[in-house]
Amino acid sequence: MANFLTSTHRAKWLFTPHDLKDKCKVANQRAKLSLEKYGSTKLDVDVDGSWSYPEPQVDVKDNDKHSRPKALKPEEEQLLRAFYEFKIQDVCDAFKFPRKIQATALIYFKRFYLQWSVMEHHPKQIMLTCIYAACKAEENHVSAEELGKGIEQDHQIILNNEMLVYQSLGFDLIVYAPYRALQGFVTDLEEFLHATDEEIQVLKVIMETANMEADKIMLTDAPLLFPPGQLALAVLRRSNEMHGFFSFEGYLESLLSRQSLSDTLSELTNKLNVIDTLVNNIKNLTDADMKHINRKLRSCQERSSHDKSKKRKHRSKEGSSDLH
Repeated sequence: MANFLTSTHRAKWLFTPHDLKDKCKVANQRAKLSLEKYGSTKLDVDVDGSWSYPEPQVDVKDNDKHSRPKALKPEEEQLLRAFYEFKIQDVCDAFKFPRKIQATALIYFKRFYLQWSVMEHHPKQIMLTCIYAACKAEENHVSAEELGKGIEQDHQIILNNEMLVYQSLGFDLIVYAPYRALQGFVTDLEEFLHATDEEIQVLKVIMETANMEADKIMLTDAPLLFPPGQLALAVLRRSNEMHGFFSFEGYLESLLSRQSLSDTLSELTNKLNVIDTLVNNIKNLTDADMKHINRKLRSCQERSSHDKSKKRKHRSKEGSSDLH
């Protein structure tokens, strides 16, 4: 059975807020420089691992310089990624996929855009491939054709991006979401409270509310900042605050005394507070909210598709420092 403590998820995919912000900035800056130098943000990854750009535009007229599309700002990229994370949940709900698939797809999507800018690979296409890859990883197979047909998209887009997504994830496909940890805490609570049959039924209601809160957490940066156990405690606390069933602080003290955790009660509470803040700051984004950003992105990508007759290749090993 997979163990989070020895996982690549814990070793490679949890970051400090500062490091997380820097990674997104690096991807945005690379795409911006690419747009200025090559007139393109679309970096194609070939099957042999090489990167392809159009030839640099050395003889550019002043008028053309002023007419070049503007690169997206980091905060605009963040809004666009958030918008498509909502779309991932919508698609998974439409297909009635289990929560674990939805969570896995979201984590893949978040990790992918630590390596790339949305100007390099459109999130509408990448989100579909992340859902498809999550179905494979969680052994709930759905064909690319079925997935594409269900949302009226060309399934070939899914397949064309599949290897790119795997490579960008470092082939680390086993991820940990808070749902399993949440189930463990609720089971532990039954013993801690010496719960009666009636109280067990109340705990089931609390768990269902907590699952819905976990769905919200997956739309934030929290899965890239905190381990799944802390995410599960955060949603359990949020759910209990709605129902007021037990003393969460008393349970947390008991939990810390029974397990060899490095955090003190104060430290753990502070982390849960940070997660709470991230959830409370979620914005419900609409197509209208994205109109201006989509227009800018379309402008960048239309320029990217212009003049693909000449290619300049760069080995991925030579450019790996740019990616990281």
